[in-house]
Amino acid sequence: MNEKKEYKYISKSDALARLQKYCAYQERSHHEVRMKLIEIGCYGLDLENVICDLIEENFLNEQRFASTYAGGKFRLKKWGRIKIRYELKSKRVSPYCLKKAMEEISDEDYEETMRTLLTKKARTIRAKNQFEKRGKLARYMSQKGYESFLIWEMLKAEEW
Repeated sequence: MNEKKEYKYISKSDALARLQKYCAYQERSHHEVRMKLIEIGCYGLDLENVICDLIEENFLNEQRFASTYAGGKFRLKKWGRIKIRYELKSKRVSPYCLKKAMEEISDEDYEETMRTLLTKKARTIRAKNQFEKRGKLARYMSQKGYESFLIWEMLKAEEW
């Protein structure tokens, strides 16, 4: 009953080798790397040194991660800026990198994506009247992370 908790510990060189593979597989945030190091048993000064080495060797770059993440989620999952920003904040990306990542999404592409999503969704919605249909479209776009003022601007400008 009186079990002693055993802590695992990994050497700095082993941790560095594992994290190089981890970061080479896909872009990672600093927070994800820190959590992975703790998970594998790298703590304290060794943890900080591994992170420094990864940054120096360009395996870890927060701005590159943020830009890649934002661009990918926008292009592939059609997320809006609000949802992307929220997810980047949850990954503890710095405000500067977050701002730079948002610049990856051009206003023209953003509007075109909104229009495409609205057109596709409008075909599938069943509603009693135009008011109800616009409400459903607005909720859908909000869930995707688009700004409400842009949604309503577009809904008012065109017939859906």
